[in-house]
Parts: sequence; structure tokens; C-alpha cells
Amino acid sequence: MQTEVIVKKIHPSITNREFKLLIKPKGLDRRSKITALSEQLIKFCKKNKVDFFHLDNANTGLRNIYFYDTPGEDFRLNNIILRVRESRQNVWVDDYAEVTLKCRAHEMDHASNFDPTPQKKIKSRIRFKEEILRGDGLGTQRQIYSNNAILDAVPIDDLFDRTLSSANKFFPGLAKLAIDKKSPLRIVGGSTNKILEACLPLGNLVFGDGVQAHCDIAIWMKSAGDPIVGELAFSYRVNDENRAQAKAHKRADKFFKQLQIELADWLEIGSTKTALIYGKPE
Repeated sequence: MQTEVIVKKIHPSITNREFKLLIKPKGLDRRSKITALSEQLIKFCKKNKVDFFHLDNANTGLRNIYFYDTPGEDFRLNNIILRVRESRQNVWVDDYAEVTLKCRAHEMDHASNFDPTPQKKIKSRIRFKEEILRGDGLGTQRQIYSNNAILDAVPIDDLFDRTLSSANKFFPGLAKLAIDKKSPLRIVGGSTNKILEACLPLGNLVFGDGVQAHCDIAIWMKSAGDPIVGELAFSYRVNDENRAQAKAHKRADKFFKQLQIELADWLEIGSTKTALIYGKPE
């Protein structure tokens, strides 16, 4: 008699899975260091029979990143992140920025209970992400969940005028939080605490039918030549076609755990880059 095998799907709310590993900052501003990491990743994929379509001539993107919060860090206390990314070409900053509002929490229900949707007239992308992080030891993992609204092209001159009420005009869901509406907003860490991020696509990982992950490394710097931390990440979309591909999702989980052991000498202790900026764990 055969036993029925029940395939557990990824939760229907989840639109993306992101696997993240923090990388020690020393030397990350040197191309040779990134090349060494990339080559080690290629060898690891071959050994584990995971197809990796490496990008040899990818361009590195540059952008400024900073976060808004109240002086009392009310957003952080409510598991809210308000992030701005300014793309740049060399010294020139673009006139338009990407603005993301997210609720990120350990419990899926907590993240989903907050509505980050912006005003109807503002075009946005809504993403509900399962973020997979390293656990307490090598070869382990834990999940956090983030409910995101991403605005792709907000004129920099139209950004928040340093008050919570100005942010509420973009994101009505913020008004429902128990925060004094007269609270000022500020850049976390001060106006000089903008992060310079260099992001380099490394290639695509294939875990199964319809489960192909984009892999990249992001380097956060105080300024050029002054790395704070790196993040090696791979992510893929989850949709109705691949949601039930349990074997492929499990293969991605296994790959992530084994990769930690392979890259043990590279790994930085911590959870997320945002936590480093706040100086407090998520």
C-alpha cells in the first residue's frame, strides 16, 4: 500500500523568497576580493550540482541608501522600515528615488496585518517576502517576513518634509499606528549617515522548474573605500506556477545552509544590514 505524499506549498501570501548572508567588510572595496568570492561560489555550485549561470561582465550599480524614523525610533518599535534609495552615476545623483515602506516581523501575521499600500494615485509594487537568514550557528536558518510597498520613481524634491504627517500623505497606513502625528522625521543616524551601496549581479542559480534565483553581492560603505558590511543574497519570485515545487524550494533551503559552511571564513555575525544601521537587532 502506497502512502500518499502531501506536498506543502509555500504560503499563498508570499511573492518572493530572499536568502541573505552578511559578509565581513574587510577588503570588499577591492575587485580581487569579489572575484575570489565569486570563484568560490562557482566551484561550490559545481560540487553541489546546482546550475549557476555566472555573469562575467555585469556592471556595478551605485546608490545612496538611508532610512527615516522619529527621534524615538517609533517606526522600528512598530517593525516599520521607511527606506530611500537614490541611484547615482559616479558623483551624480538621479532626480528620482525608490521609496520602500515595509513591515518586517518574525511572525507572518504581524507583517500582513500592516497595510503599506500607498495612495491610489501613486504607482507601486507590492511584495510579501519571506526573508531567510542565518540562524544561531553555521548551517542553520530562520525566517522573517516583510510586507512591502515599493515606489520606483519618487521625485527627490517631493520627499518627506521631516514630519510624520508628510509621510502619511504617501502611505495612509502609517496614520493608523499609535505614533504622535506631530512627530518629526529624521534620517536614522543623522543626515550624514547616508550609505553608499555598490551592488554587483553575480548570476542566476537554478533550483528546479520555475525556481531560478538572482544572485548578487551588495557592499555598504560610509564612503568609497570604507566598507561597513557586505551581503551575499539570492532571491526568486514565487507564483502560482512554482508555489507547489516543494523539491525545488527545499533544494534552495539546503543550498543556503551548505553555503554557510562553505563560506564560513567570509561570514559576518548579524542579521540584516538595516539592523547594523540602527545598532539594534531585528
